[in-house]
Formats: sequence, C-alpha cells, structure tokens
Amino acid sequence: MTARTARGAAATTLAAALITGVAACSNPTGGTTARSAGGDSAVVGIATEPESLSPLLGYGKDGNSKIFDGLLTHDADMKLKPALATALPEVSADGLTYTYALRRGVKFSDGAPFSAKDVVFTYKAILDPRTNNASKTELDAIAGVEARGDDTVVFTLKYPYAPFAERTVLPIAPEHIAGRQDVNSGDFASRPVGTGPYLLTGWFKGEKLSFRSNPGYWGGEPAVKKFTMAVIKDDDVRATRLRSGELDAAVLPPNLAAALGAKGGAAPRTVLAAKTFDYRTVTLPTHHEVTGDVAVRRALDIAVDRRAMVDRLLEGAGKPAYGPVPTDSPWFTAGTERAHDLDGAKNILDDAGWKPGADGVRVKDGVRAAFPLWYTSGDKIRQDHALAFASDAKKAGIEVTTEAGTWEVIEPRMKTDAVLAGGGSPADPDFDQYQLLTSSLGGDGFNNMGRYDNPVVDRALTEARESGDRAVRKAAYDTVQRELVKNPGYVFLTHIDHLYVVNDTWEGLTTQVEPHDHGLGSGPWWNVETWKPKQKQK
Repeated sequence: MTARTARGAAATTLAAALITGVAACSNPTGGTTARSAGGDSAVVGIATEPESLSPLLGYGKDGNSKIFDGLLTHDADMKLKPALATALPEVSADGLTYTYALRRGVKFSDGAPFSAKDVVFTYKAILDPRTNNASKTELDAIAGVEARGDDTVVFTLKYPYAPFAERTVLPIAPEHIAGRQDVNSGDFASRPVGTGPYLLTGWFKGEKLSFRSNPGYWGGEPAVKKFTMAVIKDDDVRATRLRSGELDAAVLPPNLAAALGAKGGAAPRTVLAAKTFDYRTVTLPTHHEVTGDVAVRRALDIAVDRRAMVDRLLEGAGKPAYGPVPTDSPWFTAGTERAHDLDGAKNILDDAGWKPGADGVRVKDGVRAAFPLWYTSGDKIRQDHALAFASDAKKAGIEVTTEAGTWEVIEPRMKTDAVLAGGGSPADPDFDQYQLLTSSLGGDGFNNMGRYDNPVVDRALTEARESGDRAVRKAAYDTVQRELVKNPGYVFLTHIDHLYVVNDTWEGLTTQVEPHDHGLGSGPWWNVETWKPKQKQK
C-alpha cells in the first residue's frame, strides 16, 4: 500500500495501475493456440501491471525491474550486492556520506555508455518537486548527490538514515534520453531504455508486457531469450491459462495453487511459496464518527479472529498480523499480539456507551455502529478478508457493509470509508511504517489512507528514521507497535505467503522474501536472467 502513493492527479493515475489487468482474449504470446513450455522463452501470469515503466515515476524502486539496474541489487537471501556499483558503498563514520564506485564499460541498450552523470540525473529528477513520483518521500534523507568523474558517485545525507543503501536498488535512467523529455509525460515511460538484462519489445496495456534478452548486457545475455508477462487480473482465468499450457508460471491463491500443483496433471508443475511482509489490513478512518472512535477501534482489533482467517482463507499459507511487521521479524515487538476476544470487545463497547439496539447493532448518542468497507473488484483474497472481518464485527454488534469497486471508485471515499488494503516491505521497518502511519502524510494519496494521527507515533517514526543506532531504532519501533495496541488506526488481519505454480522445465527457480507488490518484480522470475532449461533425462 505504501508504495502506491501520490498527490493530486498523480494519485489517480497510480491508482489505476493497481486495478489494470483484465484478462485479454488473445493468447498472451500473441498466437491463437496454446504454447509449449521450454525452449528459450517463458510466459508468466501476473495480476497487475504498472502505469509507467519509468524509474523516475516509481517503476522498479524496490529492484528486479529487468529493464534497468540499480547501483545495488538483492541476492536470494535479500542481502545487498553490487549491480552498477562495483562494491557496497563506503560509508563515512558519521553515516552522512555514501560513496559508490561504478562498474566500467556498461552500456544502455541503445549503445550509449552509462556513467555517474546518469545516477545523479536519476536521483535529482525524482527529488524535483515537479516530478510526479509517488515515493519521493522515501529519499527524504538525501541532501545532495554528485558525480566525481565518470566512475564515482557520492550521496550526502541530512541525517544518518540507516537503510539508505537499500534505497540504491532504485533503477538508473539514461540522462541522454529521459533528460530530454518531460519527466511526467514523455514517452520514456512506455519506451524505456536501460542497462538491464531485458529490453521491452511491446506493451499491450491490460494484456501483456513482452521482453527480449539484451545481447549487450554487462552480466551476460540471459538463456531465456523471450520473456512475457501476461496481465490476467482474475485468479480463475490465470489458473485456466496455466492449465491449458498458455503460461509457464503464475501467481495464484492457495486453493488454486494446490489444485494446479497437484501431481498427476497433464504437465509436471512445482508450487513455490514465498514468505512475505505482505499484509492485509482494514483502514479505520479518523474522519468517520464510528471508526474514529478509539473504543470501536480497540473492540474491532480483538473481535477479529486472525487465526481463523489464516486457516480458512489462506489455507495456512500465512500468519496472523498485528501490525505491518510480521511476528517472525526481529523488528516485531513481542507482547503486542492480540488474542481473539469477542467478550472483551463487547465489554469495551459497553463501557464506551455503545449499546445494542433493537436490531443488534450498537448505538451511541443516536449514531449506529455501522460503516462501509471497500475492497478491490476481482481480488478474491481481499473479498474473503472483507467478508470475514464483517462477520466478526457483526458478532460484536458493529455493522460492516462490504462494497467492491475499482481504485478510481474507492480513492475519493478513503477519508471516511474503510478499505481492505495491503502493504509491506521486507527491506527495513521504515519502509513499512513511515508512509503508513505518519500524520503529515494523512490524505496524501495512498499514504496513511486512514489519516491516522498519533503524536507519539509521529515522534517515534522520526526518531527511528533519523537514527543510525539500531538499538534506538528498535526502541522507537517498539513504541509504534505498542501505540497501535492502544489506538489501532488499522486492524491488521494477516500476512500472506505468495504462491506460484511453475512448469517443471527450468533450473534456477527460487523465491525471495517478498514485499506487498509482487508478480512483476518478485516471484520465481525475480532472477529469470539466470534461468537455464532443464536437460531432458535420457
């Protein structure tokens, strides 16, 4: 959720990206018949597509963009390693200067040389107030960036932002192309040129993105020469296309993944599960007379049966969520777990003056304890979570009416209407929490959707962001998580494992710990450039 943020027109544009992807009628490879797996091509099914392919507007900011490279990238264990840089950065003793030595001889896919000036251009363009980049607050720590010759870049920070190196997986754009266009409206956003392992060959919005291998890639040309991402929003349609042979792999919900991955099918398939920081949560808007009441928030927070949601909705592929940080993360604050306690929820409401009415719905000062809850159309997992939440709330005497809609319909209502939202990033707790909870970003597009306002949380988030001391940061995030128990502006429900079903024809398939946004830069194809065809057994 936090990656999908913007102001003004940019928010509406970006929201559209989240719900684009209605299944096309044609075969994703461009033909009319099912394709055969293997060879030197791969077709994968994803649920969403970006609005833009420009890193200047937010594309690929967490890495794995395929068209581009960052200074750094992640390995299979999510540890940083060099990409366009030759090594991890040299960091000054005060934590305010990061120096990167750059790889020599790298070229963009149009043959132009890559150099330090492209790095400087990329970061300065994103930070320009005129640029509609939804995530520019993630680079707030940067005071300046400069090139020292062609092969060295130096970042100067305003404060010792501990996770800064994680921000330098951001893809680098070519100044000689993107710098000659309007950053917000130029065709670079749909005709990108990068240094990555793949080149875009076609983008049919709502249907597919097609790539071919970059023969001049500095890391060596990939064995997968043609790579297609078929955009198929509907889970059932995605499963059908995988079953028919049109797809080599797809992201699927648990029930469909189990069915498609079962042995004995027409083709051998493997189910890969990725642990994630991806959560589902219900926003509780401060500006609604029911959800803005702290007693209602606290009651809902313990009325929900998180374990039942994991077991029944996710078929065990996930874990209960009590905040943006998963319980198995070292940043999780032990003791902030909330047990399912329906009687406790009723007592909280009784004590706060919310009394059951004739129809069982509670009332206080003439106000019924009722509110709408929106979820995105076609998203079965969100729909199931919304319905389960509404059912649990009803048992406590709170009426929740579930509504489906596109983000264009939902976004104008977010100030007062609850939303079944998602978010999460494994890189650093700042990535999970700052944009989600800080009050100054309330109402800023998809940042702080519920307009949560807690001065204690604001101070803790700033302290954690601006300290380079891990112990100080841990204490600050402990404060945030404990405050969410006292005043939960969101009811976190589950952390969801991502499941992928893949035809058993490739070697080198693995998964990483994944963020909320997945399928495009994440999934077993996060390293498709290293895949090799399996050798047939003789």
